[in-house]
Amino acid sequence: MSALPPIDNSLLPADVRKGTTADQNRYKTGLAFERQLVEQLTQSMADTSKAQESSSDDDSGDGSSAATDSYKQMLPGVMADSIMSAGGLGLARTIAQSLKESGQ
Repeated sequence: MSALPPIDNSLLPADVRKGTTADQNRYKTGLAFERQLVEQLTQSMADTSKAQESSSDDDSGDGSSAATDSYKQMLPGVMADSIMSAGGLGLARTIAQSLKESGQ
């Protein structure tokens, strides 16, 4: 499991940057949760793809090497990082707002 890399405050939305430290921490918590969710979703996609590949193979060997398997294992985390670096799914703001409203 990868952790969310440190977030540069200049990359936070303007209203979050201008908010309190607690607002910034809530937003960062939302980003961390969103990244974890995206990684689990991409892992689920990879597992589904793997299951479909193995059920469609006629012969016992799938022809993949240890290196290929290693890259396939890294794919969900890399995809999650790419999605998050492109702005994510937009859940972090909603999560931060919910945390704020619940008093956390």
